[in-house]
Amino acid sequence: MCAKASDVTPVDISAEQNPLRPASERRLDRIAGPSSLVFFGVTGDLSRKKLLPAVYDLANRGLLSPSFGLVGFGRREWDDDAFRAFVRENAKAHARTGWNEEVWRQLAKGIRFVSGAFDEDAAFDKLREVLDQLDAEQGTRGNHAFYLSIPPRSFASVTEQLRRSGLAASENGAWRRVIIEKPFGHDLESARALNDIIESRFPSDSIFRIDHYLGKETVQNLLALRFANTMFEPLWNANSVDHVQITMAEDIGVSGRAGYYDGVGAARDVIQNHLLQLLALTAMEEPLSFGAKDLRAEKEKVLAAVSLGDDLSKTTARGQYGSGWQGGEYVRGFLEEDGMNPASTTETFAAIRLEINTRRWRGVPFYLRTGKRLGRRVTEIAITFKEAPLYLFAPSERASLGPNALVIRVQPDEGVTMRFGSKVPGAGMQVRDVTMDMGYGHAFTESSPEAYERLILDVLLGDPPLFPRHEEVELSWRILDPIEEYWAAAGAPETYKPGSWGPDSADELMRRDGRSWRRP
Repeated sequence: MCAKASDVTPVDISAEQNPLRPASERRLDRIAGPSSLVFFGVTGDLSRKKLLPAVYDLANRGLLSPSFGLVGFGRREWDDDAFRAFVRENAKAHARTGWNEEVWRQLAKGIRFVSGAFDEDAAFDKLREVLDQLDAEQGTRGNHAFYLSIPPRSFASVTEQLRRSGLAASENGAWRRVIIEKPFGHDLESARALNDIIESRFPSDSIFRIDHYLGKETVQNLLALRFANTMFEPLWNANSVDHVQITMAEDIGVSGRAGYYDGVGAARDVIQNHLLQLLALTAMEEPLSFGAKDLRAEKEKVLAAVSLGDDLSKTTARGQYGSGWQGGEYVRGFLEEDGMNPASTTETFAAIRLEINTRRWRGVPFYLRTGKRLGRRVTEIAITFKEAPLYLFAPSERASLGPNALVIRVQPDEGVTMRFGSKVPGAGMQVRDVTMDMGYGHAFTESSPEAYERLILDVLLGDPPLFPRHEEVELSWRILDPIEEYWAAAGAPETYKPGSWGPDSADELMRRDGRSWRRP
């Protein structure tokens, strides 16, 4: 006979008591309490390669309670054992930490599967039964988070079923939370409609919008770099900074994602969320604290102060990658990808020039760019400083000297690089650029957790600083919507060569300002 939830003895999971927690990690990290996590879209690539491995890694690091449940919801005709085998296979294949059979056995006790469609009443009634069973048998105490790794068109159906079945409402001191993946709409109007749907089912403080870039260690280190050091903040303004470049480049195409990508494009896929969030963190004022309310307030001020300029033909650029040779391999162009509309005008490269109308940043341009089939995979924030008055050095002595720069590398080689001038050894006074590099892999013995590990743990803890709320989402769409409207009326994007750094129009955008893009 199953025990009732009230009969289960509460488990006090302190850092020292958790039997799954390595001794070396029993001091600083926070541990989630009894709870369960329900994945919708559990058989998709994101779940298989990121989410399920992240759950295992959290368990292996001792950051999940022994009273933890993991529930998959999908159309597959699986029983619990079949789903356990699926989770095990993908966790072993993609987990960051080593395999621990003892940890797996503990995790497997709380794994369940519910078969059904997103609009099926009986399936959600069954989900309610399964979660009640986990409360009674696993001790999850009614605390349940619902991860919607599904297309936005299904959000309304799933959240309404959660409301109908009584799973959306917190009760008896327990909590219920919903996690939604980007995209948060495709324009301002749809983002508002989506938010109205979600907030009609869940309170605003129970909604967690995932932007996985905000979980990356280097992005979080940007706050430490700025506010834990006295050497940077006095220079972090228009008096010293010439311009800022924020780049997210990929060297792959859209193979396998043509159906999703066509009609979305580089700007909606990356700039609206990832890059504008990086811009906000780079440009914001010092918050009163690292709490969610204070961080969000400062980011929102930045996004509200963004200006696009009057002529979008001069402050934006877009392109589509063509066919050609890249890395010794002949690759197809965007319009030749399987399932692609050959008349598509969707961009695979986007670049925009912004300004921020605040006292700190007035007159400093921010250049954002993203694209596929570019020279290499890299995400970075480059702060380029104004040139020093070099009257002491003859032109021939400083020919190899560029402006100082501070580069925060988000991926793949996480770290920080400083570029500055130094004298070349010898009798003369020749100066040239040198770099000072800090790599996370060399500076710290601890390995960085995956972004989804941090974000899933924050959801279970109810800690929202890394999650944008709907005001930030709407402000981002206010910036992007005029650009998308302009592009929609401008015809086809410019073609660029695979392996290059984008179309000529992107270089022209910089040349108008007398600048050039960095070559990461």
